Amino acid sequence: MNMTDKPRTEAGDEPRMRADARRSRAKLLEAATAAFAETGADAPLEDIARRAGVGIGTLYRHFPTRVDLQAAVYRSQVETVCAAADEYMVSATPDQALAGWLRAMAAYLATKRGLSRALVEAIGKDSQLITSCWSAMTDAAERLMTRAQVEGNLRDDIKPIDVLRLVHGVVIATEQAPGETDRLLGLMLDGLRAREDDAPAPPIPDQA
Repeated sequence: MNMTDKPRTEAGDEPRMRADARRSRAKLLEAATAAFAETGADAPLEDIARRAGVGIGTLYRHFPTRVDLQAAVYRSQVETVCAAADEYMVSATPDQALAGWLRAMAAYLATKRGLSRALVEAIGKDSQLITSCWSAMTDAAERLMTRAQVEGNLRDDIKPIDVLRLVHGVVIATEQAPGETDRLLGLMLDGLRAREDDAPAPPIPDQA
């Protein structure tokens, strides 16, 4: 990637555009998300344009490089996953909200098929895009976990990074056996739940 590509991949705000251009961009993002999930981050750009029902020139007007398109898809997926955390917080109990969101996170990780790896190789793990998206997912996990810990559903010694790493590990372990993902997530959640023996011991009464 040359230096002129970086501002596009690092930009966080969507460019201003007409309604028809916004529709074309949305179609391209949807098509690219599906293509990257099915065939990986190197999916042919011509196929993505064809899926979206636009010409390759339209794709390049919105996303001058493959990295620009990958970055936009990555950012969009992270925003969707983080928005799901907020939805779970208002629609489910603390323990159900955390479990539901972790399953949504696992589904996201299972479909990105090397997208984050491709971006890290192109723009670096310390880039604004990667660090801001990671921070957003960590914050979403922390909101859900804090709520569950306050209610006594979750162990107090668990940190957001622990949970994200565990989910990532489950997804990697079941890549060739996706039918096992939910079962292993259930086992993981059982291990995260607060137990009676986690509670502090009651004070010893005075021996007056």
